[in-house]
Amino acid sequence: MDIVLIVAGIFALLVVVTLAKAVRIVPQAEVQVIERLGRFHRVLNGGLNVIVPFVDQVRQTFSTQEQVIDIPSQQVITADNVQITIDGVVFLRINDAKLATYEINDLKHAIAQLAQTTLRSEIGKMELDNTLSSREEMNAALLMALDNASGGWGAKVTRVEISDISVPDNVQRAMELQLQATRERRAIEQKAEAEKNSTIAKAEGDKERAYREAEALERTAEARKKEQVLLAEAAKTEEVLKAEGQKQAIELVAAGLRDNPDAGEYLLTQGRIAAWAGIAASDSQNKVVVPYEVSELIGSLATVKDFLANPGKRPENGQ
Repeated sequence: MDIVLIVAGIFALLVVVTLAKAVRIVPQAEVQVIERLGRFHRVLNGGLNVIVPFVDQVRQTFSTQEQVIDIPSQQVITADNVQITIDGVVFLRINDAKLATYEINDLKHAIAQLAQTTLRSEIGKMELDNTLSSREEMNAALLMALDNASGGWGAKVTRVEISDISVPDNVQRAMELQLQATRERRAIEQKAEAEKNSTIAKAEGDKERAYREAEALERTAEARKKEQVLLAEAAKTEEVLKAEGQKQAIELVAAGLRDNPDAGEYLLTQGRIAAWAGIAASDSQNKVVVPYEVSELIGSLATVKDFLANPGKRPENGQ
């Protein structure tokens, strides 16, 4: 009886152990590769899974989360023979556990080695200045190379980042001197450009001012010319009017002389009297008295008197 109980207990224990091995609880974000009798059988995803105890075995467990692989630091020579030190990181995700198990022995190590090789190849094509300023291009080249290779290994490279690029101290000092010289050259060029623009602006301003002054002088000359024309026309008109007045006066005098011949003598006498009056009224100390025959002056006065007394009478010759 005791033996039966012992056997039953052992059997029950074996059943419990067998059931325990038959049930596999896989955590979320993990996958397990199952082999049956040494050959690939299937991939277990997160959750409750049932396998055949002692026949199915877990070969490999992978995380489906994005993983970070460090690219070891290495020394690389650029196209212009400058030795630099570079490192970086690779981000990848397992998307096929079967390929990651059977197509590559050590996925992370293979990715790191491939990244180093690709970095040496890419930097060897570039000069130092381009290497320091073209991280985005290097990241893209690394991503393409690693993604193409990792596709057959059941992984997907999502990002590649160059974390650090170091140059020797002597190269660093030379780069700083070159940068300083470049800045000074740019400052000189900017100053020269500013002076050039200032000179051009000043010349354009002088040109515009000279043009304005010439235009003003031209307008002034035109205005003066028009003014002279107007003055000439006015003087001409005045002379014409004066000549017309003199003509009319002469015609009137001539008409008067035809009616009264003594009128001419009257006019001459008026002129003489006015001339003598002017001489007499002058205050000059240098007056010159010109002798004049008294009889002629008296005769002239008598003629004036007679003319005024008898304006319609014409005296006879000899009187």
